[in-house]
Amino acid sequence: MKANTRASITQAEITRALRAARKARLDVARYEVDPSGKVVVFTKAGVTAPSEQDDLDRELTDFEARHAD
Repeated sequence: MKANTRASITQAEITRALRAARKARLDVARYEVDPSGKVVVFTKAGVTAPSEQDDLDRELTDFEARHAD
């Protein structure tokens, strides 16, 4: 990303995605943001997602809808 190029995603949006993962009791190993602004959250191996993952799926769907081209 060039220094004078505006970011396609804000820190607040990344924070929301990570909070949603924690709320779903996922053990976050790392996250990546692609050039389009899509946030991908990677979990640590051996962690199973509880039933609250439905909330995370909804939040991610809302996030992607807000950032669709």
